[in-house]
Formats: sequence, C-alpha cells, structure tokens
Amino acid sequence: MADKIQVKNLTKIFGHPSHKLEDLINQGASKNDILKQTGATIGVRKASFNVKNNEIFVIMGLSGSGKSTLIRMLNHLIAPTSGQVYLDGKNITSLSKKELRELRRQKMSMVFQNFALFPNRTILENTAYGLEIQGVAKNKRYQKAKKALQLVGLNNYGNEFPNQLSGGMQQRVGLARALTNDPEILLMDEAFSALDPLNRKEMQDELLDLQESLQKTIVFISHDLNEALRIGDRIMIMKDGEVVQTGTPEEILRNPKNDYVRSFIQGVDRTKVLHAKDVMVKPAIINIEKDGPRIALRRMRDNEISSVYVIDSEHRFKGLVRANDADRLIQNNDNDISKIIEKNVPIVKPNMAIKEIIAKIPKFPVPVAVVDKDQKLIGIIINSSVLEALSGNEGEK
Repeated sequence: MADKIQVKNLTKIFGHPSHKLEDLINQGASKNDILKQTGATIGVRKASFNVKNNEIFVIMGLSGSGKSTLIRMLNHLIAPTSGQVYLDGKNITSLSKKELRELRRQKMSMVFQNFALFPNRTILENTAYGLEIQGVAKNKRYQKAKKALQLVGLNNYGNEFPNQLSGGMQQRVGLARALTNDPEILLMDEAFSALDPLNRKEMQDELLDLQESLQKTIVFISHDLNEALRIGDRIMIMKDGEVVQTGTPEEILRNPKNDYVRSFIQGVDRTKVLHAKDVMVKPAIINIEKDGPRIALRRMRDNEISSVYVIDSEHRFKGLVRANDADRLIQNNDNDISKIIEKNVPIVKPNMAIKEIIAKIPKFPVPVAVVDKDQKLIGIIINSSVLEALSGNEGEK
C-alpha cells in the first residue's frame, strides 16, 4: 500500500528558538529539562512516520504527548518549527497561504472533539457550511450535504436544529460536514471523546462502516487504547512530543517497545482487539453458476472437509453444501446444486470483534462466514484459528 502522507523530523517548539535549545534537543534532554533551562516547550520533537493510503492511522498518547499539535501540523494549522510533511510526495510545508487554504478545502477535512455546530442553522445548513464559504451554489452544496447526511444515517434530519439532536447525532453532523467536501484525508482530533460510552461505540462502528465503503485516509487522535485498538489499522504511540512506537494493534500487543508501551497495553483483552478479518481463513468454495454436486464432493475430498461454501460469479455468498446432500443429488441424477444449498449459515462483517463472534460460534455446527459490504465471501472463521489468534501463535493464513 502506497504512502499518502510522509512526515520527516517534524518539530514544534513553543517559545524562542536558541542555540542552547538546539543543543539540548540534540543532546536528547527531556521535555521538562528543556522547559526549566530555556522556558521553551517542546510540542513535537523530530517525529517521523508515514500514513498509508486508505488506512485508519491512530495517534495516541497521554495529555501533553504532542498528538493534537502533531495533527494540526499535518494541514499546517500549526506551522512546524522544522521538518517536512509530504502529501502524495509533495512537500506541503513550503506551500503559500493560498495553496494551504485550497489544500484544506479540497484534500483535507478536520473533525474536532467539539461539534462546533451553529445553533441557529439547520442540520443541512451546518453540513453545507464548508461549501458555502467556498462560494459553491446553494443547490449544489445542499445536494452534496444531503448525500453526506445520508452516509452517516441522518438523511431525515436536515431540517432539524442542533439542540434537537443527541450528542452522538451532533457528532455525526460534524462528520458529515467533513465528508461534504469529499476529502482524500480526514483528520479527526479526539472526535468521539466527548460522547458517552454507548454513543462512542456507535460512532466507532459508523466510522468503520464508512471506511469500508469510502476508503479514505484517516488520521485519528485518541487517548483511549481500546478505541485505538478497535479502529486503527496502525497505531503510533507518543510521549513528551516523541514517537515511541508505531505498528499494527497486534504488533504493539505482541512486541511492546519499552515499559511505557507495556504500561499502556497492560491488561488488554485480546478478544476486544482482534476482529474477524484477523482470524479468518480461506474457505473451499464452489460456484453456483457453473459447478455441480460432483465438483462439490471433489473439493470436500481434496480439503478433507464435510461441507463447501457456495458463491456466485461475482463472489457473493450463497450458503454451503454438505457432502451427504451432494451425494444424494448425484444418486438422483440431478445436477442442480441450488436445491441443496443450506442458507442458515452465520455471517459476520470483517470488523466484528472476536468477543462478539465467540458468542456465536457454539450455536452453529458450521464455521462462521465473513462477508464484506457487498455480501462477497472473503473468509471463514473456525475454532482453531480463533484459539491460535488469542494465544498469539497465528500462522500464515
């Protein structure tokens, strides 16, 4: 996967730079020592990382770690003291003010913790506001705003006002407003932290569902490890303005770099961290449009299994066929495999947590099917793959 954003040695100093300050930074002095000796605060120190195209990249750390300063340097709301930010290979730290405004309008949108909705404007007007200040015609901006509201499940609320909506719904409006511009990159600064736990989980689900269909590049700031592990494709942990460790949730859980990271992940329940996509395996399949019972039996014999999964020519999931039913069809000299397809098969989405899936597995005599938003079969979940993942001994899938 190609890099969408590249960050190289990005540094932000709040205070007056000096030779003494530069020497202390180069010597690796702590943030507190630098503050005591120079009066300057290190917001971010020589941060280097990349964000891949269409991934959710979570930056997390405690208060004062530099994560919010860092995300604002990505779109130059805060000018870095030194270092570079590259977007699609172009150094945006060298852009003019006009070019930066166009960048924020066309390529990057930001969602804040504070909903920042205008109380005297309708939800539709709030959603269309970004296009309004760009001078987009009313009909066109409302059309785009309605589409964005539909994406976040608020298509019937356009004429309501913010005080008529719950906190979770207001945050959906904030997300819709960011999506109205159809940006390539979403910057989300503690976007869900002001919500109660139920609304927060709903917004996390909403974001994962949106990402599955829209495939944006998302940089998400959080101080909550459970949130980071749940939504992040990769996570970057910061401390005192420095990058401590970057990796997938599984990499960070399995190989914490130091005691600071270890303290973050202590006591994490792996059943909440791992998702269906992390433990699924490749299934044996047949095509309902061209394969018959003999092919089904052959696949089962080759894989030493008693059932095979059925798809159509577009890989959409249809069900499964058992060996005894396929054999019976052959005995009756019938090749219509559709007559014996069993449709009572448990189905989950790729981002469903293992904790939820474990509750389903004992209820069904067949493996759980993993399907995407288009109902295409992408894998199955068997007991052994779940146990291996929870023990940390996953093999090659």
